[in-house]
Amino acid sequence: MQKKYYLKNYDFFMAMFALAISIFGIIVIGSAKESVQNRQIYGLIVGFAVMIIISLVDYSYILNIYWVYYILSIVLLLAVKFFGRDINNARRWIIIAGIQFQPSETVKLLLILFFAKFIMINEDKMKKPSTVMMMVGLFFPVWYLVYDQPDMSTSIVVFLIFAILMFIGGLSLKVIAGVFAVVIPLIIVGMMIILQPDQEIIKDYQQNRILAWLEPDKYSSTEGYQQQNSQIAIGSGMLTGKGYKNNEVGSVKNGNFISEPQTDFIFAIVGEEMGFVGCMTVIILMLLIIIEVIRLGWNARDLAGTLICAGVAAHIGFQTFINIAVTTGVMPNTGIPLPFVSYGMTSLISLFMELGVVLNIGLLREKRSQY
Repeated sequence: MQKKYYLKNYDFFMAMFALAISIFGIIVIGSAKESVQNRQIYGLIVGFAVMIIISLVDYSYILNIYWVYYILSIVLLLAVKFFGRDINNARRWIIIAGIQFQPSETVKLLLILFFAKFIMINEDKMKKPSTVMMMVGLFFPVWYLVYDQPDMSTSIVVFLIFAILMFIGGLSLKVIAGVFAVVIPLIIVGMMIILQPDQEIIKDYQQNRILAWLEPDKYSSTEGYQQQNSQIAIGSGMLTGKGYKNNEVGSVKNGNFISEPQTDFIFAIVGEEMGFVGCMTVIILMLLIIIEVIRLGWNARDLAGTLICAGVAAHIGFQTFINIAVTTGVMPNTGIPLPFVSYGMTSLISLFMELGVVLNIGLLREKRSQY
């Protein structure tokens, strides 16, 4: 049966917030590395168009083939493993028809759709250990293939998305408490182990990044070089920044103090050139998008809609937090893009695809009872 869509239910605000922050990102990319700016513009045009198209497709139809999304996730990540392109000690990209594509970005959406439907179908069984173990068993192969690229930062985001979906889906609080009781000590012990010279749990460069974060002065000219320069750049921008495309020799991009500033360290360019005002513009726009996504999820017509919105909000929120935490020195350098702002067509288009599904959930939303 064809659903009726009402224009008043279309969340134009969220669409405009996403468009605004993406245009802001294109402007900053033009300063960081002008040669790739046109590609990001093309990504925005394609992504925005795809978002509108997806927003008009009933998400229940999209979820009917949820197992296809899971299988596709595995296939894409295996394609990276066996046919991927190595860049900077990592294999995260494949080339399709001459276009470089990063499957792990799209896999986030595929996993959100798969687990949203899976949890809704098994809603009454979410408190059973067998259901929880089945979900963990389904999640682990995808997570491991991302982690093994190696891509620790994306694997962390994927894990956090999964954790939020499990929590919203009705996972027992006793199970959550038990997990925390086990995981927290394991993290402490794990950190002690991975800091040992001969450990084999993580790659050497990943260990060095953690050490550089713990002892920044010791690694200031090696692994900690970019992160320290990022902090200096953000601080030097003060209130309104040094100016867009400034010609100061000491700026991070003009002095090559950060390699590929248009990607993971784009927030440093924002801070240096546009200051506190520019940084807060990014944070506020990101927060407004997340609030709108959560609001639409709260009024979704079913659990799957709520879970999709929760997953998308978790993706944007956690990834934004990690990126800014890295550029400001709160976390070790992990290498993850800032949503909508960093250069990367796969990331940008995938994000707009996520928002397209969320917009459709908004079109079909129902007002929750006040009682």
